[in-house]
Amino acid sequence: MSHRPFFNRRDAGRQLATHLWDYREVPGLLVLGLARGGVPVAYEVAAALRADLDVLVVRKLGVPGQEELAMGAVAAGGVRVLNEPIVRSCGVSEAQIAAVVAVEERELQRREVLYRGERPRTAVGRRPVILIDDGLATGATMRAAVESVRTQQPARLIVAVPVAAPSALIALQPLVDRLICSLAPGNFTSVGVWYADFSQTSDSEVQQLLANAVQYPSNASGPPR
Repeated sequence: MSHRPFFNRRDAGRQLATHLWDYREVPGLLVLGLARGGVPVAYEVAAALRADLDVLVVRKLGVPGQEELAMGAVAAGGVRVLNEPIVRSCGVSEAQIAAVVAVEERELQRREVLYRGERPRTAVGRRPVILIDDGLATGATMRAAVESVRTQQPARLIVAVPVAAPSALIALQPLVDRLICSLAPGNFTSVGVWYADFSQTSDSEVQQLLANAVQYPSNASGPPR
């Protein structure tokens, strides 16, 4: 592909924000970026919409021996989502699943502490929430994120991504109040194909973006105009 729609994740976030303009300065709006790759996208969206920004740590569960293939995901609050067809087709046992879950839950806790430090999670209850990642392939990590946020009773739950496999959007649609995607190519192969620069987001970049994000103390009743 000679021309890729997104230069990098920050560019993808700026483009995605144009599809979310209806939410600009909505009272109490919270943008959550899935760590790590979703955070640079979410940073630009939150800036454009004048919304609070926070991070949501979700970990993919890779098939043993084929770690890039997601058989599910785990998220905060003990949430575990499994892609049963992949588990069955790859012959993954309960013991193997448990072992992978244990490793990823330890990493989830490590990143929570690293990104947040002493800062508590931003309250979600009764607030409109936009969940953002850099793209959806199977959609497993986003489904885990949706389940985790739903337990906290948001007023409204929107998922927004720059690019996604059409099948992932179809599976996710019934689980959220609104689903927004800039690009859903029929010839989708992987998220990174649609970016000119899809280099890995570092822990330090996530920390820096969260530190730089503007927070609105009055956002419970609406951000300053």
